[in-house]
Amino acid sequence: MTTRPFVKMHGLGNDFVVLDARRQSLELSVDQVRAIADRHTGVGCDQLIIVERAKSDGADVLMRIRNADGGEVAACGNATRCVATTVMNENGTTHAVIETAAGLLDATAVNGGLVTVDMGPAKLDWRDIPLAREMDTAHLGITAGPLTDPVAVNVGNPHAVFFVYDAGAVLLESVGPKVEHHELYPERTNVEVAQVLSPTEIRVRVWERGVGITQACGTGACATLVAASRRGLTDRAAKVHLDGGTLGIEWREDGHVLMTGPVATSFHGTLDPSLLS
Repeated sequence: MTTRPFVKMHGLGNDFVVLDARRQSLELSVDQVRAIADRHTGVGCDQLIIVERAKSDGADVLMRIRNADGGEVAACGNATRCVATTVMNENGTTHAVIETAAGLLDATAVNGGLVTVDMGPAKLDWRDIPLAREMDTAHLGITAGPLTDPVAVNVGNPHAVFFVYDAGAVLLESVGPKVEHHELYPERTNVEVAQVLSPTEIRVRVWERGVGITQACGTGACATLVAASRRGLTDRAAKVHLDGGTLGIEWREDGHVLMTGPVATSFHGTLDPSLLS
């Protein structure tokens, strides 16, 4: 396989290698994705993003998402902002529709260089998370070290949100993998530890399935706000403070979740052929 140009982008430190496959198709094996994502011998990223021609009417592009472990996932909020910004810059517009496995995501440029994405409706039924069996998704019987009683939410992918007194004190590298692979989550899960600071502010740390601890997670921020609102801990809109920065999240009355945050380009490069062999 010949070499390919890429763009390294990030949203609040949640970083991506973005590959454009609209003119030349690209299929990567699990090993190739892992090689590119490796932070010592590859480019390094949380997720590898492949941009393809849209298949759905009304969409500008199709975005495929591969985690650092090579697995494919349906949604990534921070990556959606990055791809939408690229499309809007190409088209000279302030609006883009990104097709994903989780559906069509509507993105709009707003003041201050920020982008708002409608992440679609939060899914709360146990079958939609999905969970292994029927139960109240507002209170799961999961315990991992100091973490207990999480809320299950799906915002394009599954999440388990734990509320804690001090998010910074949780040994997320220890408890995160245990919850990610819990038997209640047949497709594994992202894990959030959330500290409610006020009705309009939440401090969150994230363990992403297939990645590990990340600086930020857009869908995780969305899931946390939904979980906190369901528990009556916050309003339906709040600032979510992640390790890499802050996202504005709103859970509208129609069930849709809006995420607003920044986008950054780190550098452009070309993949060495050895990473694609």
